[in-house]
Amino acid sequence: MFSYSVRRVFSLIPVLFGMTLVVFAIIRAIPGDPAQVILGQKATKEAIATLTAELGLDKPWYIQYVDYIKALLAGDLGTSLRTRGPINEEIWPYLAATIELTIVAMIIAIFIGVNAGIISAWFSHSWFDYLAMILALIGVSMPIFWLGLMEQWAFSIELGWLPSTGREDVRNPVQAITNIYMIDTLIQGRTDQFVQVLQHIILPSFALATIPMAIIARMTRSTMLEVMKSDYIRTARAKGVKIFWVVYKHALKNAIIPVLTVIGLQTGLLLGGAILTETIFGWPGIGRYLYDAIGYRDYPVIQSGILVIAAFFILINLIVDLLYAVVDPRIKYHQ
Repeated sequence: MFSYSVRRVFSLIPVLFGMTLVVFAIIRAIPGDPAQVILGQKATKEAIATLTAELGLDKPWYIQYVDYIKALLAGDLGTSLRTRGPINEEIWPYLAATIELTIVAMIIAIFIGVNAGIISAWFSHSWFDYLAMILALIGVSMPIFWLGLMEQWAFSIELGWLPSTGREDVRNPVQAITNIYMIDTLIQGRTDQFVQVLQHIILPSFALATIPMAIIARMTRSTMLEVMKSDYIRTARAKGVKIFWVVYKHALKNAIIPVLTVIGLQTGLLLGGAILTETIFGWPGIGRYLYDAIGYRDYPVIQSGILVIAAFFILINLIVDLLYAVVDPRIKYHQ
């Protein structure tokens, strides 16, 4: 399995480089001059020309691309045009915030989605099955921005149970160690801050979990219905094996591979597509970071941000591929 993993990683390197070229070309097709955006509408032509030269944007595009690739191979993601700070240092706090939000959202989606799908399959054509699939259809169709606003109105404004925006209590800020605040607060033994961080993450994570939860529930139900018809399931039930073990030990294990595929894809999509949720809830994630960079035509930040998200997406898919062999011993990867 190790040699297979190494081959997969090396085979994906050309994909990443091809993606850098595509993103590089598309970004430079965005209307607007970064120097003009940074200096403002009242800036003189001389000032704009001077800043353009300082930023290296006066060079031919292919020279800019070669410089970018050289820096990338050296482990340097570049320098932000807007803040003039190194992107290597700037990007991790934003990425960590999105990773934390995505992990919590996917835990919610997997726990509720898988169990709802299992129950729907076991009691197929029952009232629970119809209700769960209707809710799943609504979950897939519901706009996240509307759901997020409704959550804020209900649980923050009307009930006052949870904070509506932000990642922490600004009056009691978390001392960042890993920048994943739930871990940082536990490392420092600050249970009070852990509770505050948990309260802040509940609403955005549920909003973000809605679509993957619905998709996972539908996929679990579909695969479980097929497995439930198998001979070994009927044999296990005839032997008097408890329903819980029949479902979770025998049936789910053989139905989980398509669900794992969906979980991997949805996790990757959430990492790069949480911008609406992050904007509504004021969550300082990678989506907000890239959104602000697009507004300022900050080319290095946009390029590096998309590259990092793509790398995580590829890594998640590799992990899912390897999990196939763990879940189903019949799957063997050639060395």
